[in-house]
Amino acid sequence: MEVILLERVEKLGQLGDVVNVKPGYARNFLLPKKKALRANKNSLALFEGQRAQLEANNLQRKSEAQDAAVKMEGLKVIIVRQAGETGHLYGSVSGRDVADSIKAAGYTITRQQVNLDTPIKTLGVYDVRVSLHPEVSLSVAVVVARSLEDAERVQSLAAAKVVADAEAAAADAAADAAEAAEADAAEVAVVEETPAEG
Repeated sequence: MEVILLERVEKLGQLGDVVNVKPGYARNFLLPKKKALRANKNSLALFEGQRAQLEANNLQRKSEAQDAAVKMEGLKVIIVRQAGETGHLYGSVSGRDVADSIKAAGYTITRQQVNLDTPIKTLGVYDVRVSLHPEVSLSVAVVVARSLEDAERVQSLAAAKVVADAEAAAADAAADAAEAAEADAAEVAVVEETPAEG
């Protein structure tokens, strides 16, 4: 089924694109959510008449989403769950749980804006992508722990790991640079030792 997109849809197209999608996807998602119109002569004429207004509305929503993303930058939410000795949760953390935690932090989002492919089933720190607009998304740190004290400890361990990884990467880069300098020096010495033919 061919449809005209009324906004950018991830992995499908931009505003105004005429795309071919499966009929069920169009009937159950794109058309009811007013993200697309059926592609026919009347719809094309209607779209072209409203195109400027749709683009202006999209730019305004994108600007608002970018402002919200700046405010949410670096956001960390803590979700407390019961877990076994091995760190496996008695249940899981879903997109709805993440959305509720972000709402509790003072931001307005819906469950559909949280992009969590599979539920979280173990303790730890996770980066979860939140789409504020089809063109604006950010990463939110989600700490899943048994208690608030454990969450703080996990965060400090994660921060220490990031620092240690950065130091290890810097040490590796320095070692690589030293090896390259030694190889260049050895190459120069070999060239100097070679007698000139004449």
